[in-house]
Amino acid sequence: MRLQPAEGGPTPLTEEEEQRFRAVLFSELGNKIADQGWARFPAYTPQERRRLVDVAQRLAAHWEQQVFVEAEDPCRMRLCLAGYRTQPETLPARP
Repeated sequence: MRLQPAEGGPTPLTEEEEQRFRAVLFSELGNKIADQGWARFPAYTPQERRRLVDVAQRLAAHWEQQVFVEAEDPCRMRLCLAGYRTQPETLPARP
């Protein structure tokens, strides 16, 4: 049984869908960060922000270097390597 969201709200992902989505984010954001040192992605809900922090932690463990997570505004998160930080108070995503 799956709970239905309030009308007009997002439909929650199943566990399998969540795992697949995180794997895609890991690959896509990881490639972009590897190419340019940073990537941004929309995050409208606390769950979406937690998902991006988890992806940053997985990337940090995979690369064995810090990946920082910044909230650019209420709707966007930025993941970056140390040399690409824009906010000095940004917290690293630790492996």
